[in-house]
Amino acid sequence: MSQPTYDVVAIGNAIVDILSQADDAFIVAEGMTKGSMQLVFSPADADALYAKMGPGREVSGGSAANTVAGIAAMGGRTGFIGQVADDQLGQVFAHDIRAAGVEFGTAVRAGEPTTARCLIFVTPDGQRTMNTFLGASQFLPASALDLDLIRSGAILYLEGYLWDPEEPRAAMRKAIDVAREAGRKVAFTLSDVFCISRHGDDFRQLIADGLIDILFANESELLALCDCGDFEDAIAHIAGKVPLLVVTRSEQGAMALAGGERFAVPAEPIEKVVDTTGAGDLFAAGFLHGQARGLDVQASLRLGAVCAAEIIQHYGARPEADLKALAERTLG
Repeated sequence: MSQPTYDVVAIGNAIVDILSQADDAFIVAEGMTKGSMQLVFSPADADALYAKMGPGREVSGGSAANTVAGIAAMGGRTGFIGQVADDQLGQVFAHDIRAAGVEFGTAVRAGEPTTARCLIFVTPDGQRTMNTFLGASQFLPASALDLDLIRSGAILYLEGYLWDPEEPRAAMRKAIDVAREAGRKVAFTLSDVFCISRHGDDFRQLIADGLIDILFANESELLALCDCGDFEDAIAHIAGKVPLLVVTRSEQGAMALAGGERFAVPAEPIEKVVDTTGAGDLFAAGFLHGQARGLDVQASLRLGAVCAAEIIQHYGARPEADLKALAERTLG
């Protein structure tokens, strides 16, 4: 087996986030579920909601893309596979992810629909409510996969958000096969309870088939996956089914289960939560960077917590502080 040349190669939605502040009354009036993600199925509906937004800012996003951008910021070598359209937002996404130091070479898709966008409303308590128009990202075909890039990554990282459309779902299944044939690890994030409600059986089958080496979830997602109402019951249910389970628990920190041993870290102290967009993505960045560097689970959890703390203290899901310096200070 050849040595990997990349730490993490990710496949996910290629999205440009548009963030704006909103109050709780607006969230209720628009029929949104605060703190969650919902899909917007037509460009017209996305345009109508965009028209109701206050002053906003555009920041390239996408869950897995945020994660590999965070790893690159710490000095890791990463690649990303995702579909954009031949339009202005597609150019913005491609420029931003390459500028972050991530290898990105997926060919653009001509014609409609447009590049994906996520309209994010941030309430005064820092909670983000996301409305995602998947656009071109949901048409990532298996033929667009860079198989050599997948084989060259120590870890293949997949996001549950992209499991919804049929075409990229087939592409990710192929990518899993390619990675495993090359002797690489496969990491998967459940992304959202919404994804589990639609594709929980698929996710549980991936786990049962032994195709997932590292599973990321937050507490709500873990409960939904295991159909449990109690956190400890859910942990007991999943124990032994994946080699490494990582669960984020907001202000309660994070925990991991590996080889029957349990690890935990507290949340990092911060001055103020500004925007929770990307908290899970950057936690995964810190954890995966630690794993790719050969750190133990405890140190990887701590690095994940540090990265998550950085991202929730400003708007947007791409780091603003020097993550590499933060990581070096964290790990001594």
